[in-house]
Amino acid sequence: MNIGPFQIIIIALVVLVLFGRGRISEMMGDFGKGVKSFRKGLNDEEEAPAKSAAQIESQPAAEPAEAKTPDSSKSSS
Repeated sequence: MNIGPFQIIIIALVVLVLFGRGRISEMMGDFGKGVKSFRKGLNDEEEAPAKSAAQIESQPAAEPAEAKTPDSSKSSS
């Protein structure tokens, strides 16, 4: 079963009558914003590992922490 151009026009008219022009415009605007946000999120994820790797390389090596021992300066009298 093939859907021809006449059937597509009928489906578009039914959708237009059911939802109205304003509602369809609003839905398409929201859809566009969602796609834009999704693409931005993908780009942010790709840039984040590169930035974190650069930050790790630029940070100086941390000095090892001194081992904690009981204070020997306190004398028991």
